[in-house]
Amino acid sequence: MNYEETNHDVVIVGGGNAALCAAISAREAGASVLLLERASIAERGGNSAYTDGKVRFAYNGVEDIIALSSDLTPEEIANTDFGSYPESEFFDDMARITMHRTDPDLCEILVRNSNSVMRWMKANGVKFQPNYGRQAYKTDGRFKFWGGAPMATYGGGPGLVEALYNTAEKKGVRVCYDAWVRELIHDVDSVNGVVARIDGRMQRISAHSVVLACGGFEANSEWRTRYLGKGWDLAKVRGTRFNTGDGLEMALNIGAQPYGHWSGCHAVGWERYATDFGDLNVTPHFQRHSYTFSIMVNGEGRRFLDEGADIRNFTYAKYGHLILEQPGQFAWQIYDAKVAHLLLDEYRTKHVTKVKADTLEELVKKLDDVNPDQCLKTIHEFNASVDEGVAFDPNIKDGKGTPGLQIPKSNWALKIDTPPYQAFAITCGVTFTFGGLKITNDAQVVNTNHEAIRGLYAAGEMVGGIFYFNYPGASGLTSGAVFGRLAGASAGTYAISQKTMNSAT
Repeated sequence: MNYEETNHDVVIVGGGNAALCAAISAREAGASVLLLERASIAERGGNSAYTDGKVRFAYNGVEDIIALSSDLTPEEIANTDFGSYPESEFFDDMARITMHRTDPDLCEILVRNSNSVMRWMKANGVKFQPNYGRQAYKTDGRFKFWGGAPMATYGGGPGLVEALYNTAEKKGVRVCYDAWVRELIHDVDSVNGVVARIDGRMQRISAHSVVLACGGFEANSEWRTRYLGKGWDLAKVRGTRFNTGDGLEMALNIGAQPYGHWSGCHAVGWERYATDFGDLNVTPHFQRHSYTFSIMVNGEGRRFLDEGADIRNFTYAKYGHLILEQPGQFAWQIYDAKVAHLLLDEYRTKHVTKVKADTLEELVKKLDDVNPDQCLKTIHEFNASVDEGVAFDPNIKDGKGTPGLQIPKSNWALKIDTPPYQAFAITCGVTFTFGGLKITNDAQVVNTNHEAIRGLYAAGEMVGGIFYFNYPGASGLTSGAVFGRLAGASAGTYAISQKTMNSAT
């Protein structure tokens, strides 16, 4: 199809959560919108399609949960403690997790709009449900949610993507798949469109404004090594193979200002022999996020991190870095029978590298590439250090630790002494990169002369300055939606004003 002959108010580059929220928001502002998705329809949705749909947002109590999930039964409500997650706690988590580096203005936009964007998404066809399977454990017959992320989209990431595409198309957004955007059309101080490869040829597509929402550079091994450092070319990519930094590159080429933690990323423990890139058919099975109930050992047979330093939501996105630093870039998670029922479902699929044994001596000999003698010694030293005077509680930081160990386990420390024993091999899986572009408070991209670039906006992973070192689990989709909605509204309003001005002259 030829898009060169049609003038567009707003062009959205990207096809995931942030891009779709921007497209819907721009339409709500009255603009005509063309969305260019690099992937085919089968692979659409960017990294959003690979998530489990978990979202972090500020809420005051069960009333906010009911407002988002109308299918909750009275029995479910009565048997669940949803708790609360006020804005003050969200702010505290953002500051603590990012070592107080998060941009104050962007953080405030994220937190203050987190609840309203959830309601906006629901009004635009996204269904939410309590995330019982992953964010709550049942204690004394009642579920208790923890970690500030009680809700997930119905159908996970694929369900979120399908709902947003359906709404966008109903609202009149034109969508073009297999559209690889390569350049921004610009003059001395503004962006006027894009150049994209569509149907085997390059097309110059004019627009009054452009929103870049096409992800970071996590799928580009050369860029990972350049910015993240030595060894990052060896990491697995959890999500889409299309997030290769194209949007960042084309923006930087016209003088956009890089911003944020360019040497940082979201990276987790991941199936050791996972596919190199995300595969929607199997990728959810590669997660290994029950490590808080394990001990992790490297090839030397030694522990190398505090598995119980904090609730999983606040550590899983940084532990991939530590795994990548180990000899051979792998580790093993070791569990005993006492916690087997707490393991997430993906540990029970066929897409796992797993060993099982009835004795510890047998188990350590089955761990590929691990020093068995040292590993057995590590387990015995761990067991001898467990504080038996503190009760185990998976719903809270229970303080059940290992006093005296050089590398402690601060919470959820149970002796590994009940067979059968299981161990799972993991490596580093990179999710998204933290470095991005500098934007204004209306999501307009800023250049290296500290001036806003007229007609250019950014959202999603492309926004720099929000996350540093780590991130509060489930805040990625929230950030994409908040800044996507903001960028779309700003781009749409600007485009309408430009069109009105042009028609007047």
